[in-house]
Amino acid sequence: MNNYLNEINGFIDSKKDEIIDLWKEIVNLESFTADKQSVNVVANRLKTEFVKEGFDVELIDVGPNGNTLVATLGLDRGKEPVIFSGHMDTVFKNGTFGENPFRIEGDKAYGPGALDMKGGIVIALYVIKALNSIGYDERPLKVILSGDEESGHEGSTGEKALLDAAKGGYCAFNMETALVDNSLCTGRKGRIGCVVEIEGVETHAGNDFAGGRNAIEEMAHKILEIQKLTNLDEGITASVSVISGGRIPNAIPKDCKIDVDIRFDKVEDMDSIKQKVNDICTKTYVDGTTTKVRYIAQLMAFETTENVMKFYDFVNEVCEENGFEKFGSKILGGSSDASYLTIANVPTICAFGVQGQWNHTAREYALVDSMFERAKIISTIVLNLDKFKY
Repeated sequence: MNNYLNEINGFIDSKKDEIIDLWKEIVNLESFTADKQSVNVVANRLKTEFVKEGFDVELIDVGPNGNTLVATLGLDRGKEPVIFSGHMDTVFKNGTFGENPFRIEGDKAYGPGALDMKGGIVIALYVIKALNSIGYDERPLKVILSGDEESGHEGSTGEKALLDAAKGGYCAFNMETALVDNSLCTGRKGRIGCVVEIEGVETHAGNDFAGGRNAIEEMAHKILEIQKLTNLDEGITASVSVISGGRIPNAIPKDCKIDVDIRFDKVEDMDSIKQKVNDICTKTYVDGTTTKVRYIAQLMAFETTENVMKFYDFVNEVCEENGFEKFGSKILGGSSDASYLTIANVPTICAFGVQGQWNHTAREYALVDSMFERAKIISTIVLNLDKFKY
């Protein structure tokens, strides 16, 4: 298939304006993760594009959040599919940057999701278009796009939809944000986000001190215990990041709330960490207070498995053979849905999308030319997959 590489590169170069136009359109279709309707608008727009390329497309309702898109092409090809994965939602509330927020300044593109991660979705689509343009039919192609990754699939069946769709894949390109130093992501921490709330009894601090039940005092004990869950040797960190409580200085506070961020390296750690949090919240230090804990975001760890590293080594071999710069490798603290593909035993590499930085901030930008370069690289890798063994 290497004879087709010049055709692939020519195809991508000829479609640069078209790629930018679609990127702009998809970014301007804002899709805040908590707004199911707007996420589904993007899902339906992308469905139209994949149907044009001959895909069978299913939009899976996962509950209160945006749909999961699963698109397949060439299931009759008799081999395990190549998977392109990612998410369609963003962290920015719709309207944050005004109307039509996508813009290009110099070599950078800006706008909600231009980097994280609508750029990566557009790259995947044009890899597929390029492969179709040369009649590629070696393996089935499969696209899995979540509608609620940024919310950690809170309250939805998004995790199950991802796992079910990923099973049986040959390898996966997770099209998340690419790093500006040209590293790929070969591992990510998992994340548990939880809220702990304590209710006490409010009384006048001077006239009825003994009758009060201080919710902040109770929370102080729990905060110290939660922080002790940190074990850097095991790759576990626990951070009480936000706290609120009380009403006025001269009253015993009746309530206190904290937001907790916990990160971990191993899939097996999630359940044990949650059990430890539950145990901490069950114990009472100030009689008469009650504690509730809610888990609001959970993403599994993307473990650096042997097959992940075999895929990474193969990618660099292909790059070296075909004149592309070799990639570095990094393990990141931020979470992604790449974890569910590795749980499904699919060799996966994350951060194959558009390069850029400052995710989740107003400064977020993407490097425009990396859109075209990544499309060429990934197409080349797919065309050489008959050499990848694991």
